[in-house]
Amino acid sequence: MRTPWQLRVPAAVAAAFLVLPLVALLFRVPWLHLPDLFREPIVGEALRLSLLCATIAALLAAVTGIPLAWLLARSTGRLTGLVRALVTVPLVLPPVVGGVALLSAFGRRGLLGKPIDVVFGFSLPFTPFGVIVAETFVALPFLVLTVEGAFRTLDDGYGEAAATLGASPWFAFRRVVLPMMAPALLAGTVLAWARALGEFGATITFAGNSPGRTQTMPLAVYLAMERDPDAASALSLVMLVVCVVVLALLRGRWLTTGSAA
Repeated sequence: MRTPWQLRVPAAVAAAFLVLPLVALLFRVPWLHLPDLFREPIVGEALRLSLLCATIAALLAAVTGIPLAWLLARSTGRLTGLVRALVTVPLVLPPVVGGVALLSAFGRRGLLGKPIDVVFGFSLPFTPFGVIVAETFVALPFLVLTVEGAFRTLDDGYGEAAATLGASPWFAFRRVVLPMMAPALLAGTVLAWARALGEFGATITFAGNSPGRTQTMPLAVYLAMERDPDAASALSLVMLVVCVVVLALLRGRWLTTGSAA
């Protein structure tokens, strides 16, 4: 079916709306001063912390989110819709509100944070672990919804065939379902990673903005905007390049292969 010409104009407007700010950022970057900006210790520390915390958050989201996505895709109980709605809430919840909610749950006086502090003498907020918790909170729904949609398309016949051959449900899930869904699982994990990498509101509310400790790249960009817009543009360029490279590798190596299969 040929694409109606009436769709081309709004499609072009949408594409331009998304691409134009990125192109404008490239024009704004002080290319001649980039080496000096990147040699600043605060930039390297923020980048390392962002990559480390985002990676751990994505792994935590994968370990917990894939089983949740499977249950949501296969369950037909009355509570399934409610659980799915609750999982979706962080997608639409203002990130700052999410940070306040995390403080209410895991803060020093929080619902779970207070017993943890009393028993173990450990507090999550305003620590690198708090950064990971905040990023996992906002990234997990991206993975769950992406993977659940993929699980829904899976033919039940594969699992039934494995069961007739004597495979247990756990064995069939590990050796049949997960390999077949590998492209979707990787796509969901990378989307969660990208969301965690760009998290700002929940992080600054729950983990603070301590340089070298909890200051991630988005927080460094925010502070740089107040004192040095050129530095903010350079830091934004770093995040843009990292995200584009990862998503491009994902697209070329996994998504295309998965769709071709």
